[in-house]
Amino acid sequence: MSTVFRHQYVYFCRYDRAMMTHQREAAILERLRAVGSVTVDELSGLLGVSGSTIRRDLERLELSGMLRRVHGGAHVPVDDDGPDLLVDVDDDTRDKEAIAVEAAALVSDGDVVLLDIGITTMRLARHLRGRRITVITNSLAVLDVLRDDDAVSLVLLGGMVGQKPRTLVGPLTEETLGMVRADIAFISSTGIRPDGSIVVDLSQEASIKRRLLQAADRVVLTATPAKFPGTGSLRIGHLADIAVLVTTAGADESTVAQCRQAGGRVIVAGGAQ
Repeated sequence: MSTVFRHQYVYFCRYDRAMMTHQREAAILERLRAVGSVTVDELSGLLGVSGSTIRRDLERLELSGMLRRVHGGAHVPVDDDGPDLLVDVDDDTRDKEAIAVEAAALVSDGDVVLLDIGITTMRLARHLRGRRITVITNSLAVLDVLRDDDAVSLVLLGGMVGQKPRTLVGPLTEETLGMVRADIAFISSTGIRPDGSIVVDLSQEASIKRRLLQAADRVVLTATPAKFPGTGSLRIGHLADIAVLVTTAGADESTVAQCRQAGGRVIVAGGAQ
């Protein structure tokens, strides 16, 4: 155990047996910096909380891009550049970050922005901090990123907690979206089929995403190469419904060409447009 982590742990256990969520998360990240990987059982014993509490902590940190969960625990490469770089540096993670940077550049000051759920949109939210915009979302991860930003006007859609962690779904969410008109919406999917169909794999999400498509003047689809064709059986739209597709090199060329043929703009993060 690192000296800093040991001091954190002793301090928290001595003065606050309950440990606030942000304190546990800080301790978990410190442990990861020190050893590179942890298990749920290890963290449960070190921090004096149940395994289910640790799993929820790891889910939140993964959605924030701070670690990568694996069976029974989590891992992250040791990195001396600080917590903002504590991410699993595989290709998919690099792609999501590159897409988020390009997507943020599509937002103009004063815009009303709809943000879908997902890790890419959470990363996008980080790049929107400090902007004079309005962000409307059903993502609790986006809420966490922007809640303390004085420049951003943040609107959280109502609803019930969805099957995926940190999402709001259901009739209340849909009804609220029906009253919203945004300048630009960023949506994600679990797959883009060769015929141009945009699909997802959860019925709770499908109806919300359809509403997002209808609620904005411009719709931007963010998709890593892994989403071509990806998975999913519930169709939420077609590439013809998309104003901009943001992806990276490696996306299926024929599917990308369909977007262009339908009049959409294609941005290849880190490459040609």
